[in-house]
Amino acid sequence: MSDQKKSNQKQINIELDEKTAEGIYSNLAIINHSVSEFVVDFISMMPGAPKAKVKSRIVLTPQHAKKFLKALNDNVQRFEKAHGTIKDYEQTPVPINFGPIGEA
Repeated sequence: MSDQKKSNQKQINIELDEKTAEGIYSNLAIINHSVSEFVVDFISMMPGAPKAKVKSRIVLTPQHAKKFLKALNDNVQRFEKAHGTIKDYEQTPVPINFGPIGEA
């Protein structure tokens, strides 16, 4: 990239506090969408437990959801190139109940 293009790009300083840097473990994600947004709920579910809690919720515009999908796909491909194919274990579907159905 030329120096001209580099100087025209803005840099963003991203801060990461210690608590956020620890991350949140998730072994289940539920994705819902409307016309204007995608909602991704990350859940940590313990085997045999009848209840699980949403640990984090991310709300994305459809455009950002598509960019995220592409970025995640690119990273999975790079991971598999370096470490081999990720095995996809078949699991039985988990019946999920978010409580009463809301109405708009």
